[in-house]
Amino acid sequence: MKNLKITVNGKTYDVAVEEVGSTAAAAPTPAPTPAAAPAPAPAAAPAAAADGNPVKAPMPGTIINVFAKQGDTVEKGQVLLILEAMKMENEIQAAEAGTVTGVNVKKGDTVNADDVLLTIA
Repeated sequence: MKNLKITVNGKTYDVAVEEVGSTAAAAPTPAPTPAAAPAPAPAAAPAAAADGNPVKAPMPGTIINVFAKQGDTVEKGQVLLILEAMKMENEIQAAEAGTVTGVNVKKGDTVNADDVLLTIA
């Protein structure tokens, strides 16, 4: 047993500390290092993304309206859907002419930046 004097916030305490185990102080055993967790596999892209060019959300928000549906022919600059972010309605337009090959969102969905909203081929 060891008697120690400890001062905490200006107040001194006399404490008795008992060593548990052998009488000789054993060297601390390093804790085993856990193996690194494997990196998560990338999420599989929706099947529609393989059929065309993705139209991604430029920012997080809520889908207010979806004007395009799978199979629709769209022109460059055509409004595909409305995304509300920070109380502003943002028109998401087609960057190219083509056919909508997949729609991944519906009215009321919440999306994050870079989520694939739909695809155009």
